[in-house]
Amino acid sequence: MTQSPIEPSRRDKLKPLELVGFSAVLGVFAGLVVLMATREILLSVIFLGVGFIVALVTLAMLSMSMKENDEPDWNTEDWTPKAPDTTH
Repeated sequence: MTQSPIEPSRRDKLKPLELVGFSAVLGVFAGLVVLMATREILLSVIFLGVGFIVALVTLAMLSMSMKENDEPDWNTEDWTPKAPDTTH
């Protein structure tokens, strides 16, 4: 018996597109702010590119550090159940 490969969900397939899209929006925002402030197109394009790259790297690092379906470990020693509150 061979196992069929696990098909990623639609959300898993679109996650990279969300990161790139949001980074592009942040890059365009940075470029527009610089364009409105300085009226220099070349400088605004540079800031657009730098903003896009910085946002993309930052969002990618944050998404890699997040664990999905992270359940608490109930077998650790530092976990103590809380007593019910009986005072009214």
